[in-house]
Amino acid sequence: MGIADTVFLLADIASTVQRFVSVFFDVYILLILAYVLTSWIRMPFALQRVQRFLDDVCEPYIRIFRRVLPSFGPLDLSPIVAIITLVVVQRVLVGVIERLQ
Repeated sequence: MGIADTVFLLADIASTVQRFVSVFFDVYILLILAYVLTSWIRMPFALQRVQRFLDDVCEPYIRIFRRVLPSFGPLDLSPIVAIITLVVVQRVLVGVIERLQ
């Protein structure tokens, strides 16, 4: 294996990691959006497992922001701040991985 092959392999690995990070963050953001939407409506019994799954996956992360943000009555801004934070972290990580290539 030559140097060119090694460089190509490392670039391919970095590209794969970059795609994984992007997809991971995108899926988690979609899960948070689904969590918010399902919290507004009462789910039928057949879909309550989905709602519990979303609660188990999203609530611990969103709870971090609920502790820090002030209360605005019935308006909960913590999912918005959580999503914005995820987008910023995603862009930073993708940028760092791009520089490694």
